[in-house]
Amino acid sequence: MLHVLTRRVYRRLFLAQVVALAGTGLATVALGLLAYDLAGVDAGQVLGTALAVKMVAYVVVAPLAAAAVARLPRRAVMVGSDVVRLLVAGSLPFVGEVWQVYVLVFVLQAASATFTPTFQSVIPDVLDDEEEYTAALSLSRLAYDLEAVLAPVLAAALLLVVPSAALFLGTAVGFGASALLVAATVLPRRGAENAGDGPRMPFGERVRHGTRLVVRTPALRPVLALNMAVAAAGAFVIVQTVVVARSTFGQGEAVVALLLAANGVGSMAAAVALPRVLRRRPERWVMVGGAGLLTAATAVVPLALAAPSAGVGLTAVAGLWALVGLGWASVETPVGRIVRRTIPAADRPAVFAAQFALLHACWLVTYPLAGWLGTAVGLPATALVLTALAASATTAAALLWPRGRTPAAAGPARAEPPVRS
Repeated sequence: MLHVLTRRVYRRLFLAQVVALAGTGLATVALGLLAYDLAGVDAGQVLGTALAVKMVAYVVVAPLAAAAVARLPRRAVMVGSDVVRLLVAGSLPFVGEVWQVYVLVFVLQAASATFTPTFQSVIPDVLDDEEEYTAALSLSRLAYDLEAVLAPVLAAALLLVVPSAALFLGTAVGFGASALLVAATVLPRRGAENAGDGPRMPFGERVRHGTRLVVRTPALRPVLALNMAVAAAGAFVIVQTVVVARSTFGQGEAVVALLLAANGVGSMAAAVALPRVLRRRPERWVMVGGAGLLTAATAVVPLALAAPSAGVGLTAVAGLWALVGLGWASVETPVGRIVRRTIPAADRPAVFAAQFALLHACWLVTYPLAGWLGTAVGLPATALVLTALAASATTAAALLWPRGRTPAAAGPARAEPPVRS
């Protein structure tokens, strides 16, 4: 899998992603501390609202941004997004009101909703070999998981020597480094800059173009359902882990971190194995199987919560969280392969933006559902409701999946020669 890092252009882009994610991880920790400084015991409410603002920014901004920047060079778009994120991160230490946090979080995530789909659309043009592209998808997944696992450790180490507000400066440094790496990279010309109708469409049409392609492409319809399966199981893990550890089993904060780390370990295991697995098995087998695995793991949660001792229960929950992570990565990682194979290069930025927005629309539904149900009916019943939602989505994906080999996209199979953009 690591052999793909010998490709200089991809290596620089991957390093840009890693340093930006490191900055994002520091910001996550710093936001929690800032929320407590501003709101005290109501910090959870502030963070919950900030999370909702983040999802709204992703859902609303991604397709709008893809349409707005369709005529612009992708390198300039990514560098500009990083500069905006740098400025926002540098401003966060100086806020004094909760509403200012919400505004800055929205701007920060709007920039991320512009950067991420653009970044995703570049990689298939940089790596025209499917095995190399699959390795890149797995590395990207590993980067996200390592950010979730290691960023809190890095933040804790920094907090030994600097005040919490300085973590935002670390975030700004990460985004600045990402901008410099992207600016120093020669990107391939995208098809949309040479041919295709996407950039020439009216703005309103461009906004809808990616979503329309996702819905009309048979190979991508199952992904819409699988997005909901991932969000249903993932929301329970993310929202209720703290309740499981602290209230159900009476453990401390360290156990919360360990349970979430177990989820990350499962996801990383899948990312490492997928390049080899996808050489032998089609995406349908991997993705629907992954959704089935995370559904089954969520279904067993009530049994783990009823364990006779905290040790047994926590061990079972950690194992289930790892299985959810394994299934989660198995569903999400191969999506780029399907987009690359079925969507012409000119339309990929719009489709990646649409997939980004549609996935987070599912999270926008399941995050509050997991939270509200947990309070209203308890954790076991909440797990079963989300299991039913994930099972329904998985079944729909299996039924929607087209039979036979996924057709290739129209247009040239290989990327255009590199040019300065």
